[in-house]
Amino acid sequence: MHTIQQQIEALRRQLHEHNYNYYVLSQPTITDTEFDRLMRQLTEMEALHPEYHDPNSPSVRVGSDINKNFTQVRHRYPMLSLQNTYSEGEVTDFYNRVKKALNEPFEIVCELKYDGTSISLIYEKGRLARAVTRGDGKKGDDVTDNVRTIRNVPLVLKGDDIPPYLEVRGEILLPWRSFDALNRERAEQEEPLFANPRNAASGTLKMQDSRVVAARKLESFIYSMTGESLPSDSHYHNMSLARKWGLHVSGAMKKCRTLEEIFDYLKYWDTERRNLPVTTDGVVLKVDSLSQQRNLGSTSKFPRWSIAYKFNAEQAVSRLESVSFQVGRTGAVTPVANLEPVLLSGTTVKRASLYNEDAIRALDLHIGDSVFVEKGGEIIPKITGVDKEARFLSGDKVTFARHCPDCGTPLVRNEDEAAWYCPNTEGCPTQIKGRIEHFVTRKAMDITMGPETIALLYDKGLIHDAADLYTLQFSDLVQLDRWGETSAGNLLASIEQSKTVPYERVLYALGIRYVGETVARKLSLAFPAIDLLAQASPEQLTAVEEIGERIAQSVTDFFARPAFVDFVHRLQQYGLQFTLSEDALAAQTDKLKGLTIVISGTFALHSRDEYKALILQNGGKNSGSVSKSTDYILAGENMGPAKLEKARKLGVRIIDEKAFLEMIR
Repeated sequence: MHTIQQQIEALRRQLHEHNYNYYVLSQPTITDTEFDRLMRQLTEMEALHPEYHDPNSPSVRVGSDINKNFTQVRHRYPMLSLQNTYSEGEVTDFYNRVKKALNEPFEIVCELKYDGTSISLIYEKGRLARAVTRGDGKKGDDVTDNVRTIRNVPLVLKGDDIPPYLEVRGEILLPWRSFDALNRERAEQEEPLFANPRNAASGTLKMQDSRVVAARKLESFIYSMTGESLPSDSHYHNMSLARKWGLHVSGAMKKCRTLEEIFDYLKYWDTERRNLPVTTDGVVLKVDSLSQQRNLGSTSKFPRWSIAYKFNAEQAVSRLESVSFQVGRTGAVTPVANLEPVLLSGTTVKRASLYNEDAIRALDLHIGDSVFVEKGGEIIPKITGVDKEARFLSGDKVTFARHCPDCGTPLVRNEDEAAWYCPNTEGCPTQIKGRIEHFVTRKAMDITMGPETIALLYDKGLIHDAADLYTLQFSDLVQLDRWGETSAGNLLASIEQSKTVPYERVLYALGIRYVGETVARKLSLAFPAIDLLAQASPEQLTAVEEIGERIAQSVTDFFARPAFVDFVHRLQQYGLQFTLSEDALAAQTDKLKGLTIVISGTFALHSRDEYKALILQNGGKNSGSVSKSTDYILAGENMGPAKLEKARKLGVRIIDEKAFLEMIR
């Protein structure tokens, strides 16, 4: 009979092996359902037996919402940049410099240059001990908790002859499919889109909430091994061993002995890279022998034994036929360039984003202009310039719309924003239908109806906002064109089922500007009932982690509008969930009534957001800054020195998390 610890360890070994089969070999041996069953079994056993905690358990892949400030870590070996080259002539110069300096036979390893954010992974006795960003090359940020959520980063290496201390370098990337999904979500919230997967990967890796990092599905590619006791003098052979140990190493590496072989490699991948699931922006060339690398040495910035060859961005020329303006559900108006169809990176491009009025002015666009079109990050078409020498008989100069393209209301622009908005929030049909479309999405209320159905119901006068969905009658629906009893019944059943959607998703469904899924979850923890959120001051809102002034102002503006307050009130009457679970509500007390508490530092027992929710549940107030009105500072590790100094001057009492939990016990 195996002990509990042995059972947990056996499950961990199984899941590590299945992760390797799936993410490294791309040869899964079990179904996703079976994998999920094993993972649930492991997490349940670990929850019951915290004494067997292991930071490298497969269960950490889901992440945690316990926030940790990133600490700076000095690299044992500096992470140098590479010198960029852009022509075959520069590649030839590099090759000849190496040949002259070595004066002996050598080989060059060619490998794809993945366009992500650099990372250093440190393994001790085969277990992931630390993950550090490149930073300034000498020291970087410790992002270990976030990297542990990346599925193809092995938490425990497999195989034999693994050095007791191993440091590998690589790139963290966001695959195209994940990048597209992320930008779609941001577009729904009318938030600025990430320009390319590299920026998205870098921003994701530095997020405080590792559960969000896990959800974005980052990937890794390892490209080098560093240290004194490496298994081989050949970089290529070391990377082959790293792949056997479970690290994700590109299969596109190739050893080349001549310039011709190098140029063949560059030519092949300049075309084939467009079929890859991740972003590449060039090829890295490295001398294969580590001893030869040491002989060649480095300058203060670049190694002499390696360069990066950068691909040219693919560009096409098209004619600007017209510019249209689209209004979104939050009123933001977006200009879109309508182009003469042109082939670019294997797809036909007919439209391109113009972003905002400032971008239009910078380009000095005229209708009929010949424009240069590229794909930002090689997927989002954008106009990068105008061929003014080809301008003749051009049409009118492009100017930004001054009235809403749907309802005709004069547009407004905030001083601190680039976007123009239609202020007719309550009367603009496109905004209204857009908010309803957002309300019914799967990640919000999950009501099975599409834009066509919403437009039909709105145009027929059956709904005027999302709350009216809960007043629809069977008799109204079956009278619609091409609607039968089954369709009507399915829609009404879906609407009824949505009443069980939890509070944080209902909050997201309201469509408050800048309140996406993550922000809605954080607000629901900090304000576990809609009435608490509606009454929250901007100061209380910005005290919530990652809630800035812009989001706080948007929330307060929403609840300052009588029409939106009435909208929420009607949804409450129809039975939607506007509080956290009964267990959370039962925890409401007045034990902290009248007390203002500042939270500072990082915690072990609960996350910062959970503590803020506990303060609210017990009648207290959260504050983000120390003042004379502060009663307590709930202090964790790495408390801010400025807050500590101010607390001492003002005589504010500092308590740790155990003392705080005793206060509300």
